[in-house]
Amino acid sequence: MKIIPVIDLKDGVVVHARQGNREHYQPINTALCKSPDIFQVIMAFLGVYEFDTFYIADLNAITGQGDHQHLITDVLTRFPQITFWIDQGYQKYDRNPQCSGNTLPVLGSESYRDETISEIKAYNNDFILSLDYSNSNALGAPSLFSDPDFWPKNIVIMTLERVGSNHGPDLNKLAEFCRQYPDKNFIAAGGIRNKQDVMALSAAGVQLALVASALHSGVIKTEDIAEFQAKKYPA
Repeated sequence: MKIIPVIDLKDGVVVHARQGNREHYQPINTALCKSPDIFQVIMAFLGVYEFDTFYIADLNAITGQGDHQHLITDVLTRFPQITFWIDQGYQKYDRNPQCSGNTLPVLGSESYRDETISEIKAYNNDFILSLDYSNSNALGAPSLFSDPDFWPKNIVIMTLERVGSNHGPDLNKLAEFCRQYPDKNFIAAGGIRNKQDVMALSAAGVQLALVASALHSGVIKTEDIAEFQAKKYPA
């Protein structure tokens, strides 16, 4: 099981995501990191474990209220040894991206409509897909949920109402995806509270998990992550 720390950016700082209510997200101030500065947050996460992959959600870009491109570019430059999965909402394919060495785009279903999903083919599967749900409703282009031809190898199952909720992951939904599509790597996102949740996800066939709150609170500890990561996940 691979743990991937999550960083949510809004208005220049790292915020605490809660149940998809983005307008109410507040700058983080946690046991792990008192500062909402992204560089301090990354260093705090690296103090817990030597993570090689991070997930960054640019909430301004996702909601069409500007973006953090310059800040993200600085992050990519300062941490060249780390791969960053970057969700910036609707992203038209760029044949010559400014920074491509240590980044991978996340394309979220909520940012696409059926008339725009054909553009996803241009990525040639070199991206992470996020299938986004809110209160059990699929968000965005229906075809992204019904047509696996659009799917790359790695797919996030994002349950927004569980993010930061302490309600646990949507284990049933994730297990069903794993059963139906055993050739894909499904990534749990939303609600992971503790070591027991991670173990339950692993038993269901999930091999990657996006985690923020449980790392900030210290509930998931360094030794837990070392134990999880010792278990190989599919290439």
